[in-house]
Amino acid sequence: MKLIECKNVSKRFGEGRTEIEALKETNFSVEAGEFVAIIGPSGSGKSTLLTIIGGLQTPTEGKVLIRNNPFSEEEEKKRAALRFKEIGFILQASNLVPFLNVRDQLRLVNKVEKTKMEKEQADSLLEELDVLRLEKSYPSDLSGGERQRVAIARALYHDPSVILADEPTASLDSERAFEVVDILARETKSKQKATIMVTHDERLIDKCDKVYVMKDGTLTLRES
Repeated sequence: MKLIECKNVSKRFGEGRTEIEALKETNFSVEAGEFVAIIGPSGSGKSTLLTIIGGLQTPTEGKVLIRNNPFSEEEEKKRAALRFKEIGFILQASNLVPFLNVRDQLRLVNKVEKTKMEKEQADSLLEELDVLRLEKSYPSDLSGGERQRVAIARALYHDPSVILADEPTASLDSERAFEVVDILARETKSKQKATIMVTHDERLIDKCDKVYVMKDGTLTLRES
């Protein structure tokens, strides 16, 4: 089942002589349980594609579908609601709230959703990611790898169908980077997510089902 699909998606900035074609016509899909990497040099269009898939930008042409629904064509209010429900973001910086402990990072998700925290669900997820023992710790008390594991827990907590990871290991040493990728691969398979990881580090793509290369705004599938 295709959880995310781009159909003829392109993105241009500016107009006339200053127009820049950041993303050329792109057709791309990711199925449930599929872990995909997008690699390529800085400025090639990787992050532009990811922000369009995540609904943070709209395409100049084409459309993005989530569960076959026209996500990119919805009005902003509905797109924001769908984005929160269907997409989990993991960024290069963990983006944890500095004054909230690990447990409260998840409570914040409940506050936004106006739901109650399911303690058993939260405990299970934190335990799976080996951060339950840190539940009362604050981001400043955690190592880089621990912060990213908490960020992954927060991204998965509301059970999104799509995980978008933009350079999630860039601030980590090699051991912690491989650990984060292992976690993403495991969660993708066990929970049948569609996961897209943008990375510049080709050492991290062994666990991916498919690898795409972005160059000058053009996305191509790399043959294995």
